[in-house]
Amino acid sequence: MVRNNNLATGARIIISTFPNEKSVREIAHEMIVNAKLCACVSYTKVRSLYWWENKLNDEEELIALFKTTKKRAKELRNKIEKQHPYDIPEILEISIDKASNNYLYWLIGSTSTTVDNKRRKRLTK
Repeated sequence: MVRNNNLATGARIIISTFPNEKSVREIAHEMIVNAKLCACVSYTKVRSLYWWENKLNDEEELIALFKTTKKRAKELRNKIEKQHPYDIPEILEISIDKASNNYLYWLIGSTSTTVDNKRRKRLTK
């Protein structure tokens, strides 16, 4: 069931673009496995048209969606910016108004630094 509730307002998606798969995979692995700043990173190829240094560019990039919580979003944005290969990286934050409760519980549990498995199982029933 999708709900508009206080739990949903704690969900965030951080969007960023990357020049190649290696760069996005390295940052994604660091944010999920080592730092637990996001629960999931989805990425795919996109074509970007943009002005850079007075020149119109037409480039293939990868767009990444970092799924996280309000609590972890600021630190995640800062770490992405610090490790990003671009001089001026695109880092956007979107607040989620509606999402399924089970997804939200998974998101919160996956980004928690102390995961209580019994509590997580009870919340997802």
